[in-house]
Amino acid sequence: MGRAGQALKQTLEAYKISQNKLAVALGIERNKVFRWFHEKIDPTAETVADIVKALNTINPVAAEMFIELYLGDLVDKEEE
Repeated sequence: MGRAGQALKQTLEAYKISQNKLAVALGIERNKVFRWFHEKIDPTAETVADIVKALNTINPVAAEMFIELYLGDLVDKEEE
């Protein structure tokens, strides 16, 4: 599946954020986060923005990591 799931998995594992904690911050069922985490489905663009906001409330550095992993090479190319 997509890049968002990979970025989310790496971020949650790196900062020891549970899928449940993210689900609560997003106000959604944990199984939705589980499916993103295991790359069963991809979050929509709007949901990616919501994930960043939720991560920012939990751990701002984790939110930055998620953005870098998700958009990394796109942001790097624009900076050149």
